[in-house]
Amino acid sequence: MTPAEHRPAGPQEPSGARVRSVRRLTTRKHREEDGQFLAEGRQAVREAVAYGEVVAVWVDHDLADRHADLLTLAREHDVAVYEVGSRLVAALSDTVTPQGIVAQVTTPVATLDDVLAAAPRLVLVCAQIRDPGNLGAVVRVADAFGAEAVVCTKGSVDWTNPKVVRASVGSVFHLPIVAGVGLGEVTGRLREAGLQVLAADGGGADLQDYAADGRLARPTAWVMGNEAWGLPAEDAALADTVVGVPIWGRAESLNLATAAAVCLWSTASAQRAGD
Repeated sequence: MTPAEHRPAGPQEPSGARVRSVRRLTTRKHREEDGQFLAEGRQAVREAVAYGEVVAVWVDHDLADRHADLLTLAREHDVAVYEVGSRLVAALSDTVTPQGIVAQVTTPVATLDDVLAAAPRLVLVCAQIRDPGNLGAVVRVADAFGAEAVVCTKGSVDWTNPKVVRASVGSVFHLPIVAGVGLGEVTGRLREAGLQVLAADGGGADLQDYAADGRLARPTAWVMGNEAWGLPAEDAALADTVVGVPIWGRAESLNLATAAAVCLWSTASAQRAGD
């Protein structure tokens, strides 16, 4: 029996309109207009099908056998599967070596009202994070340490950017992401909802002191600044306290994702210990 005979039956033939609709999603303008985005690669497609609202899965017909398990999963979730030429799948990718499979996903809409209605205890606020790889990594960290939402303020990179989705390794499908809100509004409303607002900055109060005296056990929102210039003074002033991760070695600073990981892990640990 040939490998093709093991392939799940039922690949569909896309119409020209369908092809045009998926090609549009390579640009931010059309992602926003159509309310859809692309998730490329095996892990992203798996998480999209399991946790997202997937319109279709597009796969290079020469690689369909390699991705047979994902195609079966998609069909089990009643998702259309299109086996198409490698040129089309490559055109949907922004990587040098595409994996040959892409999910076309409906963009979930999350609002600050939705987040606050769930009475969160741990929220990450990304203040004008511009680098898509950094934002994706930070979303992954937030997911790993149990944050209940990520908020991206105005001026941040579009979280449906393919590089963000890829760097998150599927985490964009696991928690709500609110976009386009002003930092002043976010911090004010989080505080009104009973969360302390802490700004992460190297020159602030010692994170260890906060952990030692129990203050991290409170419902907390962390504000992480831009990877290049951090948090301007006027933005840091919107927080209740500026808190820094102590560095005992000779490194000048931590990168954004590492700093976020330390702050979120410390807070999640303190909250769980308090429980």
